[in-house]
Amino acid sequence: MDSKTTKLPAYSETLSIEGMTCASCVGRVEKALKKVENVEIANVNLATEKAVVYSNQPIQREALVKAVERAGYDVPKAAPVELSIEGMTCASCVARVEKALKKVDGVQEATVNLATEQAWVQADASVNVEDLIRAVKKAGYDAKASEKNQDEQLDKKASELDQLKKDLIISIVLALPVFILEMGSHLIPAFHMWVMHTIGQYNSWLLQFALTTLVLVFPGRRFYQKGIPALWRLAPDMNSLVAVGTLAAYSFSVVATFMPHVLPQGTVNVYFEAAAVIVSLILLGRYFEAKAKGRTSQAIQHLVGMQPKTARIQRDGQVVEVAVTEVVSGTIVEIRPGERVPVDGEVVEGHSYIDESMITGEPVPVEKIVGHQVVGGTVNQNGTLNIRATAVGSSSVLSQIIRMVEQAQGSKLPIQGLVDKVTMWFVPVVMLIAAITFLVWFIWGPDPALTFGLVNAVAVLIIACPCAMGLATPTSIMVGTGRGAELGVLFRKGEALQLLQEAQVVAVDKTGTLTEGKPTLTDFNVQQGFEREQVLTLVASVEAKSEHPIALAIVQAAESEGLNLLPVTAFNSITGSGIEAEVLGQKVQIGADRYMHQLGLDTNSFQAIAAQLGEEGKTPLYVAIDQKLAAIIAVADPIKETTYAAIEALHQLGLKVAMITGDNRHTAQAIAKKLNIDEVVAEVLPEGKVDTVRQLQKQYGRLAFVGDGINDAPALAQADVGLAIGTGTDVAIEAADVVLMSGSLKGVPNAIALSKATMRNIRQNLFWAFVYNVALIPIAAGALYPAFGVLLSPMFAAGAMALSSVFVLGNALRLKRFHAPVE
Repeated sequence: MDSKTTKLPAYSETLSIEGMTCASCVGRVEKALKKVENVEIANVNLATEKAVVYSNQPIQREALVKAVERAGYDVPKAAPVELSIEGMTCASCVARVEKALKKVDGVQEATVNLATEQAWVQADASVNVEDLIRAVKKAGYDAKASEKNQDEQLDKKASELDQLKKDLIISIVLALPVFILEMGSHLIPAFHMWVMHTIGQYNSWLLQFALTTLVLVFPGRRFYQKGIPALWRLAPDMNSLVAVGTLAAYSFSVVATFMPHVLPQGTVNVYFEAAAVIVSLILLGRYFEAKAKGRTSQAIQHLVGMQPKTARIQRDGQVVEVAVTEVVSGTIVEIRPGERVPVDGEVVEGHSYIDESMITGEPVPVEKIVGHQVVGGTVNQNGTLNIRATAVGSSSVLSQIIRMVEQAQGSKLPIQGLVDKVTMWFVPVVMLIAAITFLVWFIWGPDPALTFGLVNAVAVLIIACPCAMGLATPTSIMVGTGRGAELGVLFRKGEALQLLQEAQVVAVDKTGTLTEGKPTLTDFNVQQGFEREQVLTLVASVEAKSEHPIALAIVQAAESEGLNLLPVTAFNSITGSGIEAEVLGQKVQIGADRYMHQLGLDTNSFQAIAAQLGEEGKTPLYVAIDQKLAAIIAVADPIKETTYAAIEALHQLGLKVAMITGDNRHTAQAIAKKLNIDEVVAEVLPEGKVDTVRQLQKQYGRLAFVGDGINDAPALAQADVGLAIGTGTDVAIEAADVVLMSGSLKGVPNAIALSKATMRNIRQNLFWAFVYNVALIPIAAGALYPAFGVLLSPMFAAGAMALSSVFVLGNALRLKRFHAPVE
């Protein structure tokens, strides 16, 4: 080894780099990384598109990422790791699993969902899935990489539900005789006498002991397998509460049965029925929970069910049926009437109508001809189509939608932060309250004090389960986002659900959002000395070089009049102003009035026409030929039919509507008047949209911005909530928080109304869960006994606890019946 070789510094960090194309890119990235504090060495590899950074001190990954981004390159985030978690029963379990995952080096974020039993982990590429699984197991739970096969997941859930049902039936069959023997004797004197004279008290207790032991050992074993180890780790959960409560009642009863002389006189009694019935009632609650949780994820199951399993493809001149997983991009796929489209593709042959309601929420079938795009999962109506596959598997629109909905369902709202803080300490506090309850009754309670202390402590333990608190938020999110998907509203980020209902103003981009985005040429007026046909030919020839929708409208108008376009040279686009070029030696300049003024041309000769056009909501453009004003052009972009109803619905929801447009003030005000828009910000250059959004935020507060998700990316990112109007084939819009698949503005009031309904539902759930515990813990502890002589039986406590979770789930499921304000 070379003696000059130096040892590499102790700390290293690996980054993936996107956007590098040559060696100079490598040099720029290395230079940027070396400027970061404490970085000793930076090695960038163009082939692997990775950078390895070394330092003698720990490095902040965020600082490295910012340095790369400042240099003009991107650092892609690693795809989130999804884990299936087993053994969670309440909100404190969620908090413990999250805490364990976040302790793993390289994990930036970890979100755990009790309702879906999933964990989403955002981590560095260096983090191994096995490390995450080990961390979860160390915390006392089971974890594995999520099954991607939905059928397997559904089968597993069904199997678990069947097992739970069997355990429930066994526990009821065994607990019922115990309950009848003990409670029947207390409530019915004649039954008590019958038991005493036929079976005898001691034999009755022996029978109860045997049956209760079977209940605890078999159906109830799950509580002890999870709850006792959690106690040893000093991290008690809901299972611990049930385990301690039932074992306390059972153990006291065993002592009373087999060693009565150990107990103080007057305290010899058995509570086998409490232990057995508590297990049965909690299993009943869990069974109802499991069934209800299955219903909360029906939206995802419905979407998954829309993916066809097979496809007919053309192979060697024959049409053969293959598994849809065998279809690759470029394959020609045949779709017959009534069949679902198996993959995303482009129509190459045929004519039909396709029902795209599962993507857009729109019930009217859409015509498809050669060149049109089709989306996998939609239904072909009445014609046969041949399509060329363009996106298959995980890159298809339907897969992207499923991924978005799953991520939104697994996300955590800001409101959940408070719940997590409370539930982390809730179970230990409850155990402390139960211990205090026992001591207070044992020391100061009436005879038999030991019995009173035991019964009330067990009641406190059983009633205080935080299940309802843990389920309150995630179940509402699951049902709400699922209902949104059915309406063509995709929440890419769960937080948007909370922020959207706080919006005070909705800012909309005009073109393509309020309007069709397909302008047409409506007016063409020329100055004296110019011929209309000649000017239109020159203008269309220049506009043919532009990709702007207005340019397309002018070119289509010229072509419809049979005009031939001329060769163009020296074409130049002036951002935010207009375009210029030379056509057969003539200089042609086209743009708004401000562009003409920059050229030193007076537009007063067209002032009356421009004002009239503006009042009609048309966009006036001017044409200069060889530095002379030649013509004024009017282009109109028709307002979408659904826009009127959508804006009315937004007003009914109590929101202000602001329109942001690059059009001149006359045109913008005309459209705003037609649509009853509250505020207009006109003549905004593309780079000025972000500043406009900031100003509106200062003026109104929380703002939702609606745009097409591509041109409006900076404004969508700046807004409190960005809503992108999708087209059904372009749903992965990274800057947006919400994607509206219908392509119309009506999705906005629907999304806001759904957000309000979901948050209202969450608040109801949290109110019930917290009030239930705050109110019933003191009652379980015996607070009403001194004044009213009322105590809460542990059995009733178990029933109330089970009912609280079922209530929360039932309330969340009401969101499935949410009606959109604009159909």
